[in-house]
Amino acid sequence: MIVRSAELAARGFAHGFSTREGGVSEGAFASLNLARTVGDDLARVAENGRRFGDALGAPRLYEVSQVHGAAIVEVGAAPVEDVRRIEADALIARRAGDAVAVRTADCVPILLADTERGHVAAVHAGWRGVEQRIVELVVARLGPPAALVAVIGPHIRRDAFEVSDEIAARIAAVAHGAPVVLPRAPRPHVDLAAAVIAQLRHAGVARIDDVGGCTHAEADRFFSHRRDGGHTGRHLSAIVAR
Repeated sequence: MIVRSAELAARGFAHGFSTREGGVSEGAFASLNLARTVGDDLARVAENGRRFGDALGAPRLYEVSQVHGAAIVEVGAAPVEDVRRIEADALIARRAGDAVAVRTADCVPILLADTERGHVAAVHAGWRGVEQRIVELVVARLGPPAALVAVIGPHIRRDAFEVSDEIAARIAAVAHGAPVVLPRAPRPHVDLAAAVIAQLRHAGVARIDDVGGCTHAEADRFFSHRRDGGHTGRHLSAIVAR
């Protein structure tokens, strides 16, 4: 049900990247779909959410309405339902026990933790978020880069992420010189993880982990928007402030 990072676990941060296993949804959403807006039965989604929350150990789990932008929300005393209506693609939590999460089904989920203060962030970065350098904006807000650990979760990997020449050039332009484009016929492929890592390093983050997993290639473990033609579930990637 959950993939974890040894780097975060060793520093006492409860967290997890969900897989599609261990839930009650059926059909295209089998089985641990954690999105309410994709056409799945809401009672099943609620049960899936309860199971994920129990496995995570988080009494308060904050999400937002994701829009492939670069807005950041700092959660505080606001009700979970109110935060869920805010349009953003990253969340920061500074109060111990608060969990922040992002939904993905090919895009890159990134979890960050301030090892000195216990503050955390969850970031949703598709290619548009990478182009807008959202992870660099979050680093600037979260805390001293030297204190941060960043973890990249399962997403669509380079061998499956075929894009246009234009998009490849746009991602390469924000990758700080890292080799993120693989020329292939008929179209290039882009390594989103390499672009995110380059941005994290440029922002001053040295401790970076990648838990692996390709959402497109591993149909038994992950939902994939591209592979499944958009009719599929969503994962949650979450971290709890300590």
